[in-house]
Amino acid sequence: MTAFAAALDALFQDVNLGLDATWYPAGGAPVPVRVIRKAPDEVTAFGSAQILSETTLVDVRVSEMANPKPGDGISIDVENFVIQGEPRRDRDRLIWTLELVPA
Repeated sequence: MTAFAAALDALFQDVNLGLDATWYPAGGAPVPVRVIRKAPDEVTAFGSAQILSETTLVDVRVSEMANPKPGDGISIDVENFVIQGEPRRDRDRLIWTLELVPA
């Protein structure tokens, strides 16, 4: 394990950053995972206007979630979400970033 991977593991295990979640892959058994939740505002151009919208993103380690797909479910506490769009991996292929929408 690289020093960078060990540092990421420490971040996900931190009680102030990481959250327990459950991944529900289509056609598979539920899988417990740790996520870091982000909720940045996103600006979308629509003609000459710009629309500001809230988004829900989570980062999850590739080691915990091998192959997420659009339509898979994720629950965090009592909130249920669905993965929207294609999951994106970071440059080092250690982290998935997933866009979520309420289920």
